Amino acid sequence: MKILYVNKFFFIKGGAETVLFQEREAMMQAGHEIIDFSMEHPENLPSAWSEFFVHHVDYHHNHSLWNKLQAGKDFIHNARACEKFNALLLREQPDIVHFHNIYHQLTPALIGIAKRFGCKTVLTAHDYKIVCPSYTMLHDGKVCDACLTGSVFNAYKNRCQQGERGKSLLLSLEALWQKWAKDYTLLDAIIAPSEFMRQTLLRKLPKARIDVIVNGIDTRLTAPDESVGEYFLYIGRLSREKGVATLAEAHQKMNNPLPLKIAGNGLLNDDLRARYSKPEFLGYMQQGEALNALIRNARAVIVPSEYYENCSMSVLESMAFGRPVVGGNIGGIPEQIRDGIDGRLFTPGDADALADILDELVSNPQQAREMGINARRRLEDKYALSHHMHQLQALYQNLIDPSL
Repeated sequence: MKILYVNKFFFIKGGAETVLFQEREAMMQAGHEIIDFSMEHPENLPSAWSEFFVHHVDYHHNHSLWNKLQAGKDFIHNARACEKFNALLLREQPDIVHFHNIYHQLTPALIGIAKRFGCKTVLTAHDYKIVCPSYTMLHDGKVCDACLTGSVFNAYKNRCQQGERGKSLLLSLEALWQKWAKDYTLLDAIIAPSEFMRQTLLRKLPKARIDVIVNGIDTRLTAPDESVGEYFLYIGRLSREKGVATLAEAHQKMNNPLPLKIAGNGLLNDDLRARYSKPEFLGYMQQGEALNALIRNARAVIVPSEYYENCSMSVLESMAFGRPVVGGNIGGIPEQIRDGIDGRLFTPGDADALADILDELVSNPQQAREMGINARRRLEDKYALSHHMHQLQALYQNLIDPSL
């Protein structure tokens, strides 16, 4: 089987790229021929197909009026990306084209090109871009479905892109273009990493084939630690929707606090450091042994999200090391965490409830240890990478030959 993977970044930038490279490596090991299409970038990993990669698109550094107009056009339909993608398909003729994150820099116009070549097409929905122009389903820090139930120009009205009218208008225009182009309806299958994501997408694409295939972790590469851990840990972006301010507030309200370590960077970095002196801010940490050790030695990992998380890789990475997760009861998180069994759930934004749970884990370290053991077992049963790859390969084969 010849498989073409398409993603705008060809280096580990976030959870989407982690999943992409897991799939790519596993399919190569299974004997399939792998092709890449992405965007040029100094941090890219090596690829035999880099000559086809589209020129690096950076929407944050276009100063002249002409550059801004050109960037706006490419944001909606990148003609150069389409041209290079067409050349790659013409040369390689893959059986499957699997899209990951393609919007803005590559654009969903690539889907139609793949279909014209007769390829079977799959897209993994890592976020809510299909139903929300700004992809987070958030407005003013609260969950929002205004563009799903009403006009996509709500993104412009509500200034959903960094509070700026110009950028928000571009998002609305892009969504309006998609309403006309219907690129996503051309897909043979969409992969939703959670049932919550599947149900959300079906509200927009009721006739689409949407399969739930949860994210996975290679259990051979991780081993749980026997210790109970002496600190709480947050890993992720320092932004409003991630709930890290709620976590810092809860930590401040605790009766007997353990240290709190915060690994990440983002827009709230300076504000959080100014407001909260107790947490230890570690800054951004790349994947690797240092980050693994940080997770392995935590009492619990906190995922206090206040928006619709999908299938959080942070949750899975914590489970892999036998650490319980305290997560916001929102989106796909309650599908991953069973409250009181392998972690705890709390109402998003409720610092008092979170503080009570953290105090419980301080006073009862054995409970935390037992939940961590259960978390590792749940990972092995449901979220092992081998399960993910078995389902993915079955999907590919079914698309190529529905009789299988």
